[in-house]
Amino acid sequence: MNLNAYHYYEKKRGPFCNLSSLSLSEAEAASQQIRQEGRIFASQRSADYMTIRRELEQTAYVKFAAKGGRPAQSYPHYMTLGSCPWLESWYREPEHIIIPWEKLPSDVVSFTYGDLFPTMRYADGKPYRRQVYTKSEIGELIQTYGLPQEWNQTGKKGPERYIEVQVWDERVVRPFC
Repeated sequence: MNLNAYHYYEKKRGPFCNLSSLSLSEAEAASQQIRQEGRIFASQRSADYMTIRRELEQTAYVKFAAKGGRPAQSYPHYMTLGSCPWLESWYREPEHIIIPWEKLPSDVVSFTYGDLFPTMRYADGKPYRRQVYTKSEIGELIQTYGLPQEWNQTGKKGPERYIEVQVWDERVVRPFC
């Protein structure tokens, strides 16, 4: 498998501006500002978004570490496996960065089949729910289910719109900024 990781972001803000890197009060203030501006996809997030996000990140961290992952930080940077043009609609001036598959170290990169939020929170019985996958495992999952951004472009078939890549080490993303 030779899929690249894509990071989508607002051009004016720059890449890898991560709410999880802020204190909880700073992150909540930033989230509140985004909601008030109301012009981008993230403005639809609930007031408790950061609390839930931190809980889900901790769950993903623990699951990844249990599979032998060695996260270098407590929160990941988020990317998609393969391109996902739908994510460009989240931003006024979308931009993206591509990190080649071979530049994704297996000990600090995990995957969820879909965004972390629905993957960890939906209880619909799909076998990839509440799971975190390693680099060596994700290929088999793609063979079985395909890429969500191909079979669910409109989101009408469920919450899976892409495979999310969680990069648990700042040193992986910095050379691409």
